[in-house]
Amino acid sequence: MSAVLDEFGPIKAVIFDMDGLLLDTEGIYTEVTSIIAGRFGRTFDWNIKQNIIGRGAADLARYVVEALELPMTAEEFLVIREPLMRERFPAAQAMPGARELVRHLKDNRIPIAVGTSSSSQSFAQKTTLHRDWFALFDAIVTADDPQVGAAKPAPDIFLTAARRLGVAPQDCLVFEDSPFGVTAAKAAGMTAIAIPDAAMADEKYAHADGILRTLKAFNPRSFGLPAFAWT
Repeated sequence: MSAVLDEFGPIKAVIFDMDGLLLDTEGIYTEVTSIIAGRFGRTFDWNIKQNIIGRGAADLARYVVEALELPMTAEEFLVIREPLMRERFPAAQAMPGARELVRHLKDNRIPIAVGTSSSSQSFAQKTTLHRDWFALFDAIVTADDPQVGAAKPAPDIFLTAARRLGVAPQDCLVFEDSPFGVTAAKAAGMTAIAIPDAAMADEKYAHADGILRTLKAFNPRSFGLPAFAWT
């Protein structure tokens, strides 16, 4: 990690993606999309899934409808999907190490934000079981935020988060699980650490500044951040 430190300097703020990074929601997306695809005799598999992780809702819907040749518009797909998601999101669980890392950074007065392609409505649903530690974030930026012009892979979400934290983009570290999210972070001029889905090939993250298998493997000291008390 020394090369990262030499190039970027100590990190002053941390921005987290949410889906598949802080919360285990990717399985919910897969289940719901598979249900819809099955209604029309289609199969939603990894060949399609790997190309939509991290996309904004509109972009994702267009891709799925076209790839599966569904007899509907992207807008209709989102309407059908919404109640299925709403039913399942409140049960979303935390990803390993997420709660602990967020609390550690907050306890050490490191500015932290969420930068997610989710809407504010779905954000509220997904965080139902996690209100306590999501309240620790200094900023929450969703895809439908009025200051966000475009969803990931555009850098808008992360740049908005940095502005609200009062930290320059080059001093921000982003955690992402999707290649699109890493693209957005790098376009924003930030350091990006990927925590990939286990089924995603590492080469899709060649543009990341590093790859970890879990947030639990993160060493804050490598980025000039306060060390965990137990290290």
